[in-house]
Amino acid sequence: MKSDMDDQSGEHTALQQPAVMHRTKRQRCLAMVKSNLLLILLLSGMALGIILGVCMREVRPKFTRDQIRYFRLPGDLLLRMLKMLILPLIVSSLVTGLAALDAKSSGKMGLRAVVYYMATTLIAVIIGIILVVSIRPGKLDVSGTNQTVVSKPSEISAADTAIDLIFKMFPDNLIEATFRQTKTYYDPIYEELENGTKILVEKRSRVGKQEGMNILGILVFTIALGIVLSKLGERGRTIVQFFDGLNEATMILVNMVIWYSPVGVMFLIAAKLIEMDDIGETVRQVGMYTLTVLTGLFIHGFIVLPLLYFLLVRKNPFRFIYGVLQAIITAFGTASSSATLPVTFRCLEEINGVDKRVTRFVLPIGATINMDGTALYEAVAAIFIGQINGYDLNIGQVITTSLTATLTSIGAAGIPQASLVMIPIVLTAVNLPADDIAIILTVDWLLDRFRTAINVLGDSIGAGVVAKLSEAELRAADLEHAKEIDSKGPPGYSHVNDVEATGAGENAMTPL
Repeated sequence: MKSDMDDQSGEHTALQQPAVMHRTKRQRCLAMVKSNLLLILLLSGMALGIILGVCMREVRPKFTRDQIRYFRLPGDLLLRMLKMLILPLIVSSLVTGLAALDAKSSGKMGLRAVVYYMATTLIAVIIGIILVVSIRPGKLDVSGTNQTVVSKPSEISAADTAIDLIFKMFPDNLIEATFRQTKTYYDPIYEELENGTKILVEKRSRVGKQEGMNILGILVFTIALGIVLSKLGERGRTIVQFFDGLNEATMILVNMVIWYSPVGVMFLIAAKLIEMDDIGETVRQVGMYTLTVLTGLFIHGFIVLPLLYFLLVRKNPFRFIYGVLQAIITAFGTASSSATLPVTFRCLEEINGVDKRVTRFVLPIGATINMDGTALYEAVAAIFIGQINGYDLNIGQVITTSLTATLTSIGAAGIPQASLVMIPIVLTAVNLPADDIAIILTVDWLLDRFRTAINVLGDSIGAGVVAKLSEAELRAADLEHAKEIDSKGPPGYSHVNDVEATGAGENAMTPL
């Protein structure tokens, strides 16, 4: 009797097991979808944007400028909301991040970040130069390229760019730096002859202003403020608490904007496809140039940077890249590394678990000076234009191109197609005609999105590398903070809760 009951019970359990396993698989699937919902929505928005843009081109081949402007309104709203959050996010994150460290720790962390970013930028330039010299895309026939847009030859030299960069670091008006930045201009000086005609005598340089947030200047001031507050101790605690609260509130706003980003990305991509005259003809005319740039970006972004991450961190780089995929897609859709900064913060801190003290310090620096994709693109574009005109650059000109491209990429604004302003400077440095920049304008909108995605990927991997290299300093800061809590806290109070609450524990600073 007991045996029969056992058999029935075993049979009932065997029947239930597939159902339990099925429910478990379904729960796992739902959990995976839920944890990656935003990423799925972003990918869907990008795909729908491409489909929508192609379909609308088929329905109506030509749209007016106003119609395109109205159509891309949801995308422009996304860009404006993200840019609106840049200033409070950079200031609050840097102040709170640096205030949590001593000057020695922040100095070491900053040095590591700058050295890493400069090294990877130079590597990107070298990769681009090797590819463009090997493939020689400029030797192919590009005579059919539409050159209706002609740029003026650049009068700005590499020395002017370096001086502008220094002036941007130290703005004369901090309030003005939030919407204007320094730029060198050349004014023509004429001399009037007796017969009334005027001849150009010289072009005199002057330091002027141009529209656009001076992120570099704000960055330098905020870093100095954060270091000073870290030295003030108790006297600066009130200000630090204010910026800490501002940072938390800004991140909540960032989360709200991020959930709108799939819609904005969809309309930005669709509007850009509608705006183009002939996609197929454009790609055909400068196809090898486009292929050269994309190959260089792929090698740097998915071979060189992951290899550096693996060698320095000793962890799977592609799991880390998967964690910042939302930021990479947002960068592709918006074509702005600065606008993507709020999303990058969220991905690194909440998904990859990078210590907040590292992201708050390193990411704003990376978004300002680390432009791997831009530097590679500028070097390839300069040598490509030289090849079109029959110029074979010697080794000295190649070195000049690489150094100028690295320098100008640091000064490039994190906005769509900002590198187009910098390419004439690279061309002028090696005595190449700046007018021919019109040849690459037709595909710049597409390449701009890819190089921005690589810029953001480079910033993210840099933060992960610096977090690993700075573990000793961060752990020492935790111990020092714990000693302060033990000496000042009430009886029975444990500093562990305080460390966990600040997100400064060991798990928080270890990336996936």
